[in-house]
Amino acid sequence: MNIISLKTQLEQLPYYTKQNLSLALAKKEDNLNYWIAKLLKQKILIPLKKGLYISSFYLDRVKEKRQTEPYLEYLASILYSPSYISLEYALAKYGIIPEAVYSITSISQKSTREFNSPLTSFMYKTVKKSFYTGYTEGTYLNNTYKIATPAKALFDFLYIKQFIDIKEIEQFLIESGRINWGAIDRKAKQEFTQYCILTESKKMQAILTIVKINSLL
Repeated sequence: MNIISLKTQLEQLPYYTKQNLSLALAKKEDNLNYWIAKLLKQKILIPLKKGLYISSFYLDRVKEKRQTEPYLEYLASILYSPSYISLEYALAKYGIIPEAVYSITSISQKSTREFNSPLTSFMYKTVKKSFYTGYTEGTYLNNTYKIATPAKALFDFLYIKQFIDIKEIEQFLIESGRINWGAIDRKAKQEFTQYCILTESKKMQAILTIVKINSLL
């Protein structure tokens, strides 16, 4: 199979399973495994996890169109489903924390997982089923994926983060966490407050008290 034929076959889809590859390459079983191994070695296929790949030809098109960010966000939803983007990645995207975040961080109802790929790392944290909410839709081409609202991303982040004591919580909220409270509008602050109340978590109640006393909300 020549490179032109390969490019034609493998630049069509945003990701490939073994079944997709079997159809695209017209290969079966052992022959298919041989070709997958060969294309991985040539870096024409890029592994996301076992049995899930993207094509370097498709990735080149994504980069040319400057769609890398929504493409990676969409892949995060495919890699481990159901899930929605949240935590540090979403907070950085919304300008709530200043640091650049290179891993795509998400929330899932499944167990905590991390997938490292040549593209980036995809990290998934777990919350209770009742907290699996507070997201909106992002789009990549004609595909949709879920991403937390600013309020829910902040709630998820603080809910999951571990603190030693109240003093550390207060220091983090006011200073060391470098949270840009000014980037959170009034509606989002109200939404964050409701999540803290509904959770009935002592830690989140303490956080809510601290941010109110310090006029952060």
